[in-house]
Amino acid sequence: MQVHLVDGTYELFRMFYGAPPSKDVDGMEVGASRALLRSLAAMLRSEGVSHVAVAFDHVIESFRNALFAGYKTGEGIDPLLFAQFPLAEEITRALGVVTWPMVEFEADDALATGAARYAEDTRVERVLLCSPDKDLAQCVAGARVVQLDRRKDVETDEDGVREKFGVSPASIPDYLALVGDSADGIPGIPRWGAKSAAAALAHYRSLEAIPDDAAAWAVKVRGAPALAESLRQRREDAALYKTLATLRRDVPLVETLDDLEWRGPTPALEVIAARLGAMDVIDRLAT
Repeated sequence: MQVHLVDGTYELFRMFYGAPPSKDVDGMEVGASRALLRSLAAMLRSEGVSHVAVAFDHVIESFRNALFAGYKTGEGIDPLLFAQFPLAEEITRALGVVTWPMVEFEADDALATGAARYAEDTRVERVLLCSPDKDLAQCVAGARVVQLDRRKDVETDEDGVREKFGVSPASIPDYLALVGDSADGIPGIPRWGAKSAAAALAHYRSLEAIPDDAAAWAVKVRGAPALAESLRQRREDAALYKTLATLRRDVPLVETLDDLEWRGPTPALEVIAARLGAMDVIDRLAT
């Protein structure tokens, strides 16, 4: 069997900026939610999809905000999108899909925890992390745990991570600590870019192993003296950024693998589908 773990927050954002707007009978904007419903329904009817969970950032802030004031918040999110967060969770539950609304942790932490847990079950052939988020690249393991970009229909295995970033999955948090991640508010270390970080980490694997003195480096990197000095001066910052970029795999998820098996929608789906003007979904899931 395959396990599909979906980043619901990413999917809702994707639908909001890619689907046409639409209002329900009460005048609430629901275009993204309707598109999400149809997209997930299509996935559930796809071949090989049997065990599914969807994770959401129930709130944008998490424990990481207490560690770093600059970490991402809900500021700047379009109110018409933000208002659809609760409805998106209602949709996945109505579809009969296990739903993880994260508060202390982030959706990516839930996906990382689920991937680590369910991949250990010998019945599982593959775990597909349905999101192109580069944070989740750290969870990829061989061809057993892979990322799936549903929009592009592209899978990325461990070799794909190395090809894309120049480092192994285990080094992704170090890579993001050095180069930064604007989506999460991680500024990175000055002077360090994708090429320099990949070159150093391909050899040293972790930022802690990179010597302070560039003369001691066992790998040639352009601008090594300036890079080494910048990292030396900001070791504490780099360690914090790595902590922020490291996904947690200890989220207290209660569902077993068997709980993730999709057995069909709940009666609530008809009410939601009618509200969203998407009754075609009922017929689609019935066939």
